[in-house]
Amino acid sequence: MSKLTAVITGGNKGIGADLAQKLLAKDYTVISVARRAPDVTHPKLHSVQADLLDADAVTKAADEITTSFDVTHLVHNAGLIWPNLLEEAKPEDITGLAQLHLGSALTLLQATLPSMKRAGFGRVMFNGSRAALGAPTRTAYSASKAAMIGMARTWALELAQHQITVNVVAPGPIQTDNFWGIVEKGSEQEQALANRIPVGRLGNVEDVSNAFLFFCDPASSFVTGQTLYVCGGASVGMMTI
Repeated sequence: MSKLTAVITGGNKGIGADLAQKLLAKDYTVISVARRAPDVTHPKLHSVQADLLDADAVTKAADEITTSFDVTHLVHNAGLIWPNLLEEAKPEDITGLAQLHLGSALTLLQATLPSMKRAGFGRVMFNGSRAALGAPTRTAYSASKAAMIGMARTWALELAQHQITVNVVAPGPIQTDNFWGIVEKGSEQEQALANRIPVGRLGNVEDVSNAFLFFCDPASSFVTGQTLYVCGGASVGMMTI
């Protein structure tokens, strides 16, 4: 296609920022939706600032985007972990992360879907997690990431007739701010975790953004409703993260 426009939530840092740069290099127009603007500038990079935990703010952001752009790609990358053991978990954790990981994606896709249907083309992607398979201290996070997979499969079935694919990239331990907020950089815990991953290392943002690039490609039209674990084999081996 000649004109591709991608909305990336959390496109201002980490995986989202790396993917944004890769898509800009392929001549996409990219809109980052995050609480802060990206640190870099580019003629085809646009910023819409919004807190995705706030449903009203997401609706306002969606309206702003669709007023100016015909979106072909939606990458819901933004996420938070909020780790705690079962005894400390609260229902508000579940509702908060459900809004961030699920509700905001629903609002953004409902807003951008008309332009995808008109074009007869679309790519919808989620940044999931290996934690959807279960992980200690992840009651709300694992629940919302597992729900993300079910929602993506449902959307894939509904949208296939419009040539719109919906897929999930599910990373394992990736060196991002979220990860370093839980595991101290350079610690024995970090090394022990890397040693337990079958490939023997932690992941980096490029590992994940490269997977997103595959799903973004207009040529990847026969893959939908799938979850690709980018985890160094952690979803296959018997290990606890």
